[in-house]
Amino acid sequence: MLMKTLVVYYSRTGKTRYVAERISEKLGAEIEEIIDLKNRRGALGFIIAGYDATRGKDTMIAKPQKSPKDFDLIIIGTPVWNGRPTPAVRTYLKNSDLNRKKVAVFCTNEGRDGEKAIARLKALLPNDVCVSSMVMTRPLKNKVETQEKISAWISSLHTAPQ
Repeated sequence: MLMKTLVVYYSRTGKTRYVAERISEKLGAEIEEIIDLKNRRGALGFIIAGYDATRGKDTMIAKPQKSPKDFDLIIIGTPVWNGRPTPAVRTYLKNSDLNRKKVAVFCTNEGRDGEKAIARLKALLPNDVCVSSMVMTRPLKNKVETQEKISAWISSLHTAPQ
């Protein structure tokens, strides 16, 4: 059975966007970027972003165009900010009804705190909806390796518990 899938992601630098786009392409899934309305560009934006993530703050995001209720599987991607998911992803999850949905999560990082961020991301989800998770370290460094890891993860999604 083919599941109708939505890939939702936030990306400050493009790394998480790259992974989300590859996942969407391979699954033939719809995709939506979470737009943080707070300016997080540049060095100051980077510092404020880490501080906001550490404090578990929410943020203002643009109204999503697609509703999770219209999909069987929702894949959510976030960069790791100080061992945590981004405020934009926190806000998206807080505002989305994911009860009785299948959810898979992934994060991108530069080599540390990926598993911590995944655990914190899963804690934001309703009980028992997360069917799979993936940490993608330095996804733009070796795109062939990134593609292979994404393909393997997608294969595991097809065998995830229904």
